[in-house]
Amino acid sequence: MAEQIMMENSSVQDQWGQICSQLKNEVGETAFDSWLKPLTLGSFNNGVMNICVPTRFMRNWVITHYSDRIHKIWEKKNPAIKEVNFVVQAVNDDAKSGLFNPTCRSLLKKITTTPSPAHIYQSGASAVIGNVNESFSSSDSLSVPLNPQYTFDNFVVGKTNEFAYAAARKVAESRNVSFNPLFLYSGVGLGKTHLMHAIAWHIKQQDPTRNIVYLSAEKFMYKFVRALRYKDTTAFKEQFRSVDVLMVDDVQFMGGKDTTQEEFFYTFNSLIEEGRQIIISADKSPADLEGIENRLKSRLGCGLVADIHPTDFDLRMGILENKAKQLGVEIPTKVAEFLAQKITSNIRELEGALRRVIAHSQLLSDKEITLDMTQDVLKDMLRSYDRRTTIDEIQKKVAEHFNISVKEMQSSRRARTVARPRQIAMYLAKQLTSRSLPEIGRKFDRDHTTVMHAVRKVEELIVEDASLAEDVDALRRVLEA
Repeated sequence: MAEQIMMENSSVQDQWGQICSQLKNEVGETAFDSWLKPLTLGSFNNGVMNICVPTRFMRNWVITHYSDRIHKIWEKKNPAIKEVNFVVQAVNDDAKSGLFNPTCRSLLKKITTTPSPAHIYQSGASAVIGNVNESFSSSDSLSVPLNPQYTFDNFVVGKTNEFAYAAARKVAESRNVSFNPLFLYSGVGLGKTHLMHAIAWHIKQQDPTRNIVYLSAEKFMYKFVRALRYKDTTAFKEQFRSVDVLMVDDVQFMGGKDTTQEEFFYTFNSLIEEGRQIIISADKSPADLEGIENRLKSRLGCGLVADIHPTDFDLRMGILENKAKQLGVEIPTKVAEFLAQKITSNIRELEGALRRVIAHSQLLSDKEITLDMTQDVLKDMLRSYDRRTTIDEIQKKVAEHFNISVKEMQSSRRARTVARPRQIAMYLAKQLTSRSLPEIGRKFDRDHTTVMHAVRKVEELIVEDASLAEDVDALRRVLEA
């Protein structure tokens, strides 16, 4: 029996040596010496081959970039090997002399829950372990983790985002849709990333066999540059062109990166021709993306383009109600209304303010949440909003945008060329400052009821009139910059 074990160990050791030689040829000497040479064999039991790695960081990197390849090569050489695990264990002298690492083996005997590579996917330098049904299968090393809170059930729908929501839901529920790609765009913190994650979760729940890759444009660029560096572009192309659904977030970051854009262009065309779904997000419409080649802009805009407008008061109230429900806390209506009126820039800041108020209440022996307490807790944030934008600045920027003077805006003229910019300026003053309605009205020589009417009117128009919505969104970005 002992002789048989030694023969098996020797056979596996020989196979490992052959695999290392093949990997060295494939990845290059530099990458091999940095990441693969330090690996040593652990135990081999019941079809599971365990490999020892010196550090946790190296383990994460090897799992992300090389585990699938190692498993495929080894499976061909020895069909008895069904699974390859990587375990952190320092290399000792026995391992350096070409023998199995006894320390690693004794450690492995105690381990019963070591996750296999299929259960692990990478974000930056840390591995995230999850249920295989909740993670990506063959594309683990490409995708970033999904936020479990970003689902369709947790997405609050209102007038400003209902079209984008409907489009996202349609793509998630149907294998073949009449529009491809789906292009979502909005300002920061308005929900496009939430919808992207929701699509991915829904598809995986419906059909876990579909191969989905969700990543940022920055990660796509990083992986492409790395493939160029290690002369591994063929594997890169195969990885990205074999997916069923490709989702790329914040594609605007490809602006000015001509080589990356060219590769993305060909990947895009290949997937579209094969009927694979592509979903893209950005902070601007395809036509307005800066530094993006015209041919790529044309491709991005050839499907369905859905924008998410800035939130209105009703949607912000709905978001606060939903978030409070998730956190198991009741928020007084006056407090919710105050937050919805004052924090208008994006959903992340709104939810962050709510969490801050709740935390303050809970950490101080369940202190009651009141309007006074909320104002006190958020006073620095509110001061920041006041410093960020003034009504005078809003009037000036809006007047410049519509080619009128500030005096005309403050006048009694009711011509539409003046009245509409005046209403937009009032709306933005309400959205971007913490000034009261009477204070805003005084700046325009109007009373607070006129301001209320202007705010309601603009909220209706940005849903009905895409051109006006773009004007308002552009002004908001200038003022918030």
